[in-house]
Order: sequence, then C-alpha cells, then structure tokens
Amino acid sequence: MVYTVSVTSQGQISIPAKLRRKLGFGKNKLAFIEEKDGKLILEPVKDLLELGGSLKSNKKPLSDSQVHELFSDYIVKEYARKDKKR
Repeated sequence: MVYTVSVTSQGQISIPAKLRRKLGFGKNKLAFIEEKDGKLILEPVKDLLELGGSLKSNKKPLSDSQVHELFSDYIVKEYARKDKKR
C-alpha cells in the first residue's frame, strides 16, 4: 500500500500507524535510514533489551540507560563502517 505523507519544514515525516505497527516501530525506537537509487529505505533497529533474560551471567547487569548508550554507539560505528564499504 502506498501512503502520502507531508514533510515538515524541519524535514520530519509521520509514519502511518498501520505501518509503524507492522514494521515494529515503537515509541522512542531507533531506525536506520538509507538512500538507495533515489529512494529512502527505513529499517527498525532491534533493541537489545528485548532479549532480556535470555542469557545467564554472573556479572552485574548494566542499567537500561547504559545498555542503550553502548548499543547506540555500536550501531553508529557499525553503520558508518558498512557505509564506507559501499
């Protein structure tokens, strides 16, 4: 299905709710955006906290904010690395 959305003066768009739910874009989630052949590709970034409790460890767990900060740093570096290969 094709949707028409407005682009604000600040370059923001609203993703229709039906698409957000279908693709897993929740509140305060991260996304990759890429330009390819004149089109924008938007992909949700999986949150490591969704995996909570799936691994066992004797180490003291990091706080949610520490995990988010470390993961955000990793995603930025990884995406930049992949971008250089193109």
